[in-house]
Amino acid sequence: MSSINDPELYESLREDGVSKEKAARISNAAANEGRSNVGKRGGRADDYEDRTVDELRDRAKELGLTNYSSLKKDELIKKLRNH
Repeated sequence: MSSINDPELYESLREDGVSKEKAARISNAAANEGRSNVGKRGGRADDYEDRTVDELRDRAKELGLTNYSSLKKDELIKKLRNH
C-alpha cells in the first residue's frame, strides 16, 4: 500500500465504510491541500442509481474490477461502492 499522509482521516473514513483506495485518495489530498479545501471541492459524479447498467459496467472496467458482466444493476452498484 502506498503511504498515507493523514492516517487519522484515513481511519475515520474506513470506519465509515469508505473503500481503502478512496480513503487513501481523500486523506492524502487533505494532507496536501488542507482538509477544508478538499471538503469544499466535493464530488460531481452522478448517483449510481441514475446510471444505466452499461454505464455502470464501463465504470467497473475503468476501476479494473472483474466478474461484473453478469451482475444485476443493484449487485453492480454494490460492487462499485465496495471495491
